[in-house]
Amino acid sequence: MKTNRNMAAAVIASVAVLAGCASSPSYNDPGAARYPASQQPAYNAAYGVIDSIQIVQQEVDSRGVGGAIIGGVVGGVLGNQVGKGSGRAVATTAGAVGGAVVGNNIQKSRQGVREAYQINIRGDNGGYFSVVQESVADLRVGDRVRVENNRVYRY
Repeated sequence: MKTNRNMAAAVIASVAVLAGCASSPSYNDPGAARYPASQQPAYNAAYGVIDSIQIVQQEVDSRGVGGAIIGGVVGGVLGNQVGKGSGRAVATTAGAVGGAVVGNNIQKSRQGVREAYQINIRGDNGGYFSVVQESVADLRVGDRVRVENNRVYRY
């Protein structure tokens, strides 16, 4: 019992010491970019200037499982019609797996691709990066922008 109390006291003391070592971020760095008080930089945002905008083809996300489920069921039913005994079980399993793969591929081919915009940005730090999004609305080459959550906004 006494050992548990000593251990708990040691853990609490360690946490207190480590908490005292933590430092909060300082925005008073003389080398940091200056922003008006009403426009403080957003957490984890990047700033820069649009270098170019290009139209690209983007494959539509097909993580849906509808095609795979329907294909698996149809394949399993068809596989169950073949053979007897353990051969029937193997055919059912193979039909279900094959049907799921075929159903998923059919779903992908029906969804196709869409047009999107690749926005190439020269960051304030001198590096280049790109963001792909569905619309550019009022964005133009040369605009000062903020990138937040993989989305570009005029700044």
